Amino acid sequence: MSRRVVQLLLGVGVVAAAACSTAAASGSTAPTPVMQAGGRADQPLVEFEMMTWPEVKTALAAGKTTALFYTGGTEQRGPQNVNGGHTLMGKATVRAIALKLGNAIAMPVLPYTPNRASAALPGTIGLTDTLLSAILERVTEEAISTGFRNVVLMGDHGGGQPNTYREVAKRLDDKHAKDGVHVFFCDSVYSKANADFDKWLTDHGYPTSSHAGIPDTSEMLYLGGETWVRTALIPTAVGDTTPRGAARDPNAPRVNNGISGDARRSTAELGKMIFDMKVDYAVKQIQGFLARTR
Repeated sequence: MSRRVVQLLLGVGVVAAAACSTAAASGSTAPTPVMQAGGRADQPLVEFEMMTWPEVKTALAAGKTTALFYTGGTEQRGPQNVNGGHTLMGKATVRAIALKLGNAIAMPVLPYTPNRASAALPGTIGLTDTLLSAILERVTEEAISTGFRNVVLMGDHGGGQPNTYREVAKRLDDKHAKDGVHVFFCDSVYSKANADFDKWLTDHGYPTSSHAGIPDTSEMLYLGGETWVRTALIPTAVGDTTPRGAARDPNAPRVNNGISGDARRSTAELGKMIFDMKVDYAVKQIQGFLARTR
């Protein structure tokens, strides 16, 4: 073996050792979608994109006949959070929901939802409600053709919710119910979980926030750590603090950094709380849907 090859191999070893050392020093054991992709040896495979077609066929035959379509989004999330936050959180959330349900497959997460791009805050690429409706209808019909008997639509981004999702779900459920196939819109994972978490934060003295605030930043910290959140910027993560719907002080300059509220008290512990709430609320609602089809 040449000296050059030996040097390269040693270099790779040093980089790998440094990466392991950094991960150990951080003390972070929070799950991430990258770590979870394809599942672990002690967990069933539930991600459609990580399965082969024979594995999908076997899963369907074994009773995993519920398809979970979760939408994410590509959107600026303040200076501290990566633009793909909705999609990254969505992948972790829908996988956890599928595992907890036990009879479902998590379909690939859609990375675009209704929004508008901005040159001032260049992190957003969005769809229109019309395009989202067409996409949801198409992928639902495809899942039904694949053999799924129940399809659940849900999302991590507010655009299109609830009207587009609910309308598509009702239209397709009306179409296929005669064949014992059903389509549902699960809104608890977004609206109810977020509303209840916001109330908990307020009741416990946390500042109000919405977009790129404490809920978003905390969940991304829990799931992705420093890969998803620029933690050095959290101490200055304050944006527009005027409550939604309240009159703005004309003498107060607007803070246009993408944050709505104050995210400085974001923590991974709070992130775990909202993540668990989203998963638990979704599972409970979906189980209720499926119970009515029996």
